[in-house]
Amino acid sequence: MIRDLYNVRWQPVDGDPTPLTEDEEQRARATLFHDLGTVIAERGWVRFPAYSPEERRRLLDVAHRLTEHWGQRVHVVAEDPCALRLHLDGYGTPPAA
Repeated sequence: MIRDLYNVRWQPVDGDPTPLTEDEEQRARATLFHDLGTVIAERGWVRFPAYSPEERRRLLDVAHRLTEHWGQRVHVVAEDPCALRLHLDGYGTPPAA
């Protein structure tokens, strides 16, 4: 016998993050814009973790918004599978350790 299932939603697997609501997404991007923008303005670059494709897209959007806001290009480089580096011209190479 086949039954129709109504109002059934997929439940996230334990440990999987739930997607942000539209309001939460806007607040997260605004916070990143402010906080990362402040650090980039002070030292010319910032490294930030990005573990998921959503986080990477969010950081790319923040870099585009900063570019429009400052009128100066903010570059985005993947340093490794878990972190992105946002930097201004002239700050592209990481400092020597």
